[in-house]
Amino acid sequence: MVGLVERWRHLGRWTFMACSAVVCISALHGCATNSSTAVSDADAGLVTPSDEPETRRRARIRLELAANYFDMGQTAVALDEVKQAIVADPSYADAFNLRGLIYMRLGDFPQAEDSFRRALALRGGDPNLLHNYGWLLCQQKKYAEADQFFDRAIASPTYTARSKTLMARGLCQSSAGQYAEAEQSFLKAYELDASNPFVGYHLSALLMRRNEMTRAQFYIRRLNNSEFANAESLWLGVKVERALGDSVAMRQLAGQLRKRFPDSRELGAYERGAFNE
Repeated sequence: MVGLVERWRHLGRWTFMACSAVVCISALHGCATNSSTAVSDADAGLVTPSDEPETRRRARIRLELAANYFDMGQTAVALDEVKQAIVADPSYADAFNLRGLIYMRLGDFPQAEDSFRRALALRGGDPNLLHNYGWLLCQQKKYAEADQFFDRAIASPTYTARSKTLMARGLCQSSAGQYAEAEQSFLKAYELDASNPFVGYHLSALLMRRNEMTRAQFYIRRLNNSEFANAESLWLGVKVERALGDSVAMRQLAGQLRKRFPDSRELGAYERGAFNE
């Protein structure tokens, strides 16, 4: 598969795509972040294909199809495939996990919650499942409950995607107005994975919100000097440089914005002087 972050870079919206960046599709595809390591069947507690029962084999094939359709945005087809996977094997935790992600994308939170609870009942210690359920709770503004599930995921000794969960936790804390806590979560995520553009962008945006412009400049400059720079990150960079009074850097970033993203709403905002929108 083409890397998800590579596709998101071309879509060019860090804030819009953040919700997709913090979910884990299944043990089949691994976690959808820039640096996360795919979870193997052994890590997920699954038997190897050569040893699996026929019911699990059929369910696994359906789930592979469902995950691919989900990845391509064909949500209705993905839901149909995952339902057939569950019919084939009602004990398949990954199928309930993907069903939860599909319903979350559809905005059907009760069905999503039922799916994640079923997945956790089958494999309660799985940090990816804990993470996804925490993210669902965050979308419902149940911030304290979400934090408990994020904490349990991070505490798992076998978890290889802590940066992803710390980023999700930071986004959730920001939504709750807990900016100091969010900063710490983003900083920890950045320490684990400094190359993740989502973390760098949101950390810089948070520091700007807190009027810590020099620190915000460090993170957004690093992002804008990378292959992941996009209209949104360049616009944030413009605002940070403007706040610091660096007109040269500001014009350079605006020039990139005009050259690379001439039809972007960010360029339109720059040309209107709408720095506080």
